[in-house]
Amino acid sequence: MRVDTDDFARPCGCGKNHHIEVKEILIEEGVVEKLEEAMSDGFLKEYISPLLICDTNTCKVTEEIMEDIYDRCQVLVLDAEGLHADQHAIEVVENNMEEDIDLILAVGTGTIHDISRYVAFQYKIPFISVPTAASVDGFVSTVAAMTWNGLKKTVPAAPPIAVYADSNIFAAAPRRLNASGVSDLFGKYICLADWKIAHMLTDEYICDEIIELEEKALRTVRSCLDDIAQGDRESCEKLMYALILSGLAMQMVGNSRPASCAEHHLSHLWEMEVINGPLDALHGEKVSIGTLIVLREYNRIARAIREGRCRVLSEREDDTELLEKTFGKKHLLEGIIEENTPDPLEAVSPARLESCLSEIADIIEELPREEELVHAMDKAGCKQSVYEIGLTEEIIPQSLKLAPYVRRRLSFLRVSRMLEIEGE
Repeated sequence: MRVDTDDFARPCGCGKNHHIEVKEILIEEGVVEKLEEAMSDGFLKEYISPLLICDTNTCKVTEEIMEDIYDRCQVLVLDAEGLHADQHAIEVVENNMEEDIDLILAVGTGTIHDISRYVAFQYKIPFISVPTAASVDGFVSTVAAMTWNGLKKTVPAAPPIAVYADSNIFAAAPRRLNASGVSDLFGKYICLADWKIAHMLTDEYICDEIIELEEKALRTVRSCLDDIAQGDRESCEKLMYALILSGLAMQMVGNSRPASCAEHHLSHLWEMEVINGPLDALHGEKVSIGTLIVLREYNRIARAIREGRCRVLSEREDDTELLEKTFGKKHLLEGIIEENTPDPLEAVSPARLESCLSEIADIIEELPREEELVHAMDKAGCKQSVYEIGLTEEIIPQSLKLAPYVRRRLSFLRVSRMLEIEGE
């Protein structure tokens, strides 16, 4: 399957001319042979000093099938145990990469890609994406999710110039990784609703064609959940295609707005370990649990709106003390304050929010019913309970309150700080 990026780089009804930097996207069996050809005689032959970044796990599953490519690259194998996209990993790469590197190959999944795209951006070096599992939607993103001194941040990064997704590799990945990819996509239900509500309340930029692209990704993956769980090659290729579509949506906007909001904010909060200890969970696993938690909360508010039990506060509660208590103990308060300045809620007029409550309930009621989403998650093997990642239900209220502060992005979860639900 070849994805024609020209289909996405054109004038749009939203008024923007969306720009796509990735030149080639191939998703099929035996694609690494085409990568070898491109490096030998194709458009990549001009790069004479490539660096291949992988980890101990992805090296193990690719070094034989990619033997010729490994032979022609400087290979940097990072220790998969405890590997994160953080300043330590960046230092390891910088300390070990040769000075004349002119191309980076990211052979791995989310963490390897975030590390590679960050280094590629900092050193103005092009990079190639070689996904080893269909586990995240960030392969062609223009941002990297990095952890700096314990603070989770989204920073500008380089998109790949090409993607070579070989189903001989990623379709053989453990079921847990593919389930994580499905989970990452299911989070789009929440973030698209958040985007629509933010646009309604503040006139924030929105693009209907990009929303349709994300919805196409969701339809694609939901059409073959059972087969994805069984590791069917063609269905795993569809999952990878859906993840790439979501990544292209981010590239078209220039940030992660179409793919990440309240459901991801819970995941990022847990990754910062300010209200919990270390979690042995994949990114998508945390997102799927965050998605269900936020869905329940939004449905609770929508019911209150319909029943006339939801009112807009003239003054919202001051969370300064809570932020100091939570983030101050890990010396993250300064970064959190900076991330939340200015406060996105300053753009929300209480009067406009009051007038939009019914329409907000409409948007929430268009989301999949919880039992429908749980059924779909069951098919794919997605995580659904906080207990499955080592948390307890006691952490949920605190997570809902704190998660919006992780990003300066307007979610309805953040807007709910301006609401009071009566009778509960």
